[in-house]
Amino acid sequence: MGQRRAMGRFAKWHIWLGWLVGFPVLMWTVTGLVMVAKPIEVVRGNHLRKDVPQRALPADTEIAVSLPAESTKPVRSVTTQVERGETVTRIAYMDGTIARFRPDGSSMGPLSEVEARLIVAEGIEGGDKVAHTARFEAESVPFDFRRPIPVWQVALENGTNIYIGTETGEIEAVRTEWWRTFDFMWGLHIMDLQTREDTHHPVLILFAVLSAIGSLLGCVLLFRRRKSRMGAQ
Repeated sequence: MGQRRAMGRFAKWHIWLGWLVGFPVLMWTVTGLVMVAKPIEVVRGNHLRKDVPQRALPADTEIAVSLPAESTKPVRSVTTQVERGETVTRIAYMDGTIARFRPDGSSMGPLSEVEARLIVAEGIEGGDKVAHTARFEAESVPFDFRRPIPVWQVALENGTNIYIGTETGEIEAVRTEWWRTFDFMWGLHIMDLQTREDTHHPVLILFAVLSAIGSLLGCVLLFRRRKSRMGAQ
């Protein structure tokens, strides 16, 4: 008798928990299905990146880059390579900033709009079909970029946004329309549409715990039904 009462309580709790967590469970399932609908390489836009062959530095290349005497920023790395027919040296500082220099040591300054368009045309499939461009400072980047560095946004006619660092001179991100769909679904999945980065907040943890309890109760109730069927036989 006591076991039957306990099973009855479990059944009631299971029903109430089902009503409470039914929508989140359905949402997790649907968003999960959407997020795995395409390979992650497609989501990231890797299929749009062209395989641009690297060029060797000319044998007679002379690099005359030196840090300004008044500079106190620690340096993380220094690299030199040929880009679009020009030798470019990058100095990456420990604070995350990057400066570009010509072989004679002169600073190249921030990337221009024309340079940004050329980089996209060279490195992205369909990159020559530009709808519009816009420049953003580090503190006001678009939501689909979400990295605090100054960038050029080159929007293509197919809805893809390409972000090129004004300091790095490199393609920092490819944001296709599918990426934005994926990003929205990810926000729903972790119940954080504001930043879409917080996977450890009370609401998510609460519903996850309740869903786990509801699933456990459902497993326990399976034995109740099995015994009932065996008794009927």
